[in-house]
Amino acid sequence: MPDRKFRDDPLPRTWPGTGPTPDRTDGADESEAERRRRRARFLRDLAEARALRDRVQPRRAKTARLRHAMRMRTFRW
Repeated sequence: MPDRKFRDDPLPRTWPGTGPTPDRTDGADESEAERRRRRARFLRDLAEARALRDRVQPRRAKTARLRHAMRMRTFRW
């Protein structure tokens, strides 16, 4: 694919954006509260993206809901 920005090498070091993140210090322990804040933000963004996808693709969302319901009905505790 010509639009890919990285080689076919599966090593993460070759992927763009995998260098050290600029907002974190070099290996210092981050606080538990900061980790929870970042996780909560990520989960909010994920839920927002799922809601947007459900609005944009209603047929796919309905099929996914039905599939999930079937999985839950046939799941053995």
